[in-house]
Amino acid sequence: MLKRALPAVAVIADAHFHDLEADFGFDRVEVEGRKITMRSWAETRKSTRVFNESADAFLAALAEVRRRGIRHVVLLGDYTDDGQRATTGALRNILDEHSAFGMSFYALPGNHDIFGPQGRHHTKQFLDCAGRGILVTSDVKRAGSGVTVSDRMYCEGYPAGLDPMAGFGYFRKPEYLHWETPFGMSDAAEDREYEVASPDGRNRYNMMDASYLVEPEPGLWLLMIDANVFEPVNGVYEWGDEAAFIDSTSGGWNAMLRCKPFVIPWIADVCARAERLGKTLLAFSHYPVLDSFDGATGAEGALFGETNIARRTPRRAVERALLAAGLSLHFSGHLHVEGVTRRGSGDRSLTNVAVPSLVAFPPAFKIAHPGEGNVAVETVELSGLPVHPRLRNAYEREAALLGEEPDDAFSAPSYGAFLRAHKRALVSHRYFPEEWPPAIVERVADLTLEEIACLFTGESAGSAPKLSALGQASAIDIAELGRLPMIELVADWYCLRQGASLALAHIEESRLPLYRFLADRFGCEPQTCHDSPEKGFVAIFLGALGLFLERAGNSQAHIVVQSNPARQDASA
Repeated sequence: MLKRALPAVAVIADAHFHDLEADFGFDRVEVEGRKITMRSWAETRKSTRVFNESADAFLAALAEVRRRGIRHVVLLGDYTDDGQRATTGALRNILDEHSAFGMSFYALPGNHDIFGPQGRHHTKQFLDCAGRGILVTSDVKRAGSGVTVSDRMYCEGYPAGLDPMAGFGYFRKPEYLHWETPFGMSDAAEDREYEVASPDGRNRYNMMDASYLVEPEPGLWLLMIDANVFEPVNGVYEWGDEAAFIDSTSGGWNAMLRCKPFVIPWIADVCARAERLGKTLLAFSHYPVLDSFDGATGAEGALFGETNIARRTPRRAVERALLAAGLSLHFSGHLHVEGVTRRGSGDRSLTNVAVPSLVAFPPAFKIAHPGEGNVAVETVELSGLPVHPRLRNAYEREAALLGEEPDDAFSAPSYGAFLRAHKRALVSHRYFPEEWPPAIVERVADLTLEEIACLFTGESAGSAPKLSALGQASAIDIAELGRLPMIELVADWYCLRQGASLALAHIEESRLPLYRFLADRFGCEPQTCHDSPEKGFVAIFLGALGLFLERAGNSQAHIVVQSNPARQDASA
């Protein structure tokens, strides 16, 4: 008997869809005769994601999925910009349109899609009819001159925030061959609740968990895990007040072990049944279950203190719990990173596939191709997409009104180049002012790479025989170091951190030997002592650069991961 081939599954993470057509009640900027609801560049250059390009990127990803004949699409959380009512409704309409083409969607909530039991307010900056920034808020308490109030900006909580997306996996549908939750077979919101309380016991809630297991086609199980955790804090609050909860952003699987321990035995039971029944099991949650950077970011604590990445890295207890549960393959988003991390060995191994975002460098999604005993994972890049001229024109108008020169991103020839330029803007407008020590920025930000190298040789740029000798030994032209500003290396450093192998094609080939030279000659471990703070910082920074380059060289855009074998003679 011939075995039935399992279908491919597209995995789209962190689409952060923003609706350019949304009506929030203010007079919008007009570009090329069309009114658009456009977020400002002033906010975009401080955000780790772009906003206005998200709709085109998402539609392009869906078009590519449809072109390949893929029927099943996982939305791996943060499918909306920030869970705004208007945005979620517009996204639902897009998914409904594509469902008519025979595509089925399976959604998971991310930290940007939903908040706690009651939701929360949002305030964002858009461009008004003159091209200037204007604040739009859902909070009437912030009403005032130059501020527009719209309840369509509000982000809902559980379960109301799931209602617009109800048709995309969260609730049972007749065509599903199997569907369940950690609580049983009922899909009613009230039957999917768990209790969570503050440490002092005074702030206590019954919260809904949106996890589910679905079998869309014979032999394929999609384990969709809601890893959003909203932990109540000590004290007494009005019911559902945003301040009563720790935001789920940094909680992830570390918080899952504390607040949703019931999920682990359910995962173990699903894994055991999948093996017994011969199902191929693919597991998903918004948050990684292993370090998505595979240890390459360990130096960041010495550079920047406790970073967002450090707070969002799963601890070893998560790895141990999921290995013991028998989970072998998991897809995650959240960190906007490309990476594959493996732990364990043999039949007790766990692989986390980190899926990049559509709205941050590098823009890409994944396709899982289940086979006999393994899953081939393909990466589909969207870097070659165009950037719509109307967005560029609006950005240029905004910059002119602010008295600024146009950013290099505005003239980028492709979407990938735009996001690479956005990363450079982030260095100036977010990383340097918010994360880097001010004294280090003042000392090194305006240097060339030759001047950076001379910090270690004790020479002056342009007259550095020791450095020249080192360069000769490594076949490096020191003059090339003199032509490259430090800020370009910093931008590429962040691109390599996020993009791994996908970043290499977006960095000028001539730069890579220079970066390897600096990392090999002057990079060091965090505990190494130096005679000046700036030299110590730069040495650790270059040491991390070496790890990023090594990780990029070892990673692959297409991988094959072992999974539980599906047996031909198994029955459901």
